[in-house]
Amino acid sequence: VVFSLLKIFRQIECPFTEEKFGQAEKTELDAHLETLLSRTESTKHWTEKIMKQTEVLLQPNPNVRMEEFLYEMLDKKVPMRANNHELLGECMIDSGHEFGPGTAYGSALIKCGETEKLLGSAEKEFIQSSAINFLTPFRNFIEGDFKTISKERKLLQNKRLDLDAAKNRLKKARVADARSAAETELRIAQSEFDRQAEITRLLLEGISSTHAHHLRCLNDFVYAQATYYAQCYQYMVNLQKQLGSFPSTFSNNNQPAGSSSASIWVPTAQPAASLPAPPPSQASPALNELRSTSGTRKARVLYDYDAASSSELSLLSDEVITVSSVPDMDSDWLMGQRGNQKGKVPITYLELLN
Repeated sequence: VVFSLLKIFRQIECPFTEEKFGQAEKTELDAHLETLLSRTESTKHWTEKIMKQTEVLLQPNPNVRMEEFLYEMLDKKVPMRANNHELLGECMIDSGHEFGPGTAYGSALIKCGETEKLLGSAEKEFIQSSAINFLTPFRNFIEGDFKTISKERKLLQNKRLDLDAAKNRLKKARVADARSAAETELRIAQSEFDRQAEITRLLLEGISSTHAHHLRCLNDFVYAQATYYAQCYQYMVNLQKQLGSFPSTFSNNNQPAGSSSASIWVPTAQPAASLPAPPPSQASPALNELRSTSGTRKARVLYDYDAASSSELSLLSDEVITVSSVPDMDSDWLMGQRGNQKGKVPITYLELLN
């Protein structure tokens, strides 16, 4: 029995052993197939790394990530928990009620707390969208398509070893009958190897479709990020305007003395390439002329602007309004007029026209 087992073992190990010691001919894969194999391995490597770093971005706490992983392994629903924004919001709201909603500080705390809770909800939506539209397709590739490719690749390796063994037996055959049998075995082994190589090649060429699908997922991820950051930005702009309505004694300590809290400059969302106009210290000659003559000029609005008080004028991007300089007005502002509507407008949102 032991002798039979050793004989079987030698037959199994022979192709590996002889190939290792250079005693058997090794069938090389064609260059195109080798390139596809390399590309597939690279795709698998970077997909796993991107997945890991995305998970770290969405959930920086490693303990929570491990807990969520265990719930997923046990096929149980992950318990809903408040995130840091929501916890901070609850804390601010509770403290605001403690100090009194009728006081300036208590009211401001409540407003901040409500905004923090909105930020928390936006964060949860972003995480959920990213997990469904970005992480899940990447994980499906690793756990599905790549496993199928690995299985067929292993079969190809076995067929290659069978082919090498058949070539080696043909080379050693001396008797005519043995040589004829070895040639038949070699033809079968070559046919099976070619067939498996074709199957593997077709699967590997599907990596191009995988890249195209992952590109769409990447677009979805970027869109989710842009939506999330835009929501957060709008929440904070609205909060800043609400806080700007409080008495100046409760305004930001960094604000210059004598300036009203309603005059806080609040930028609106704009393309990265569209930067605000130069500050007053670098004012254009046209602006200096407007101030010195106390006349009027036409100005094109660069960005949308929502008035923070009744003394201001809301603006729409690309519209043309009439502006003038008013004595003793803050240097960051001009008086704007659109038909019968008048109000202060920020200079940084305007482009004076000739």
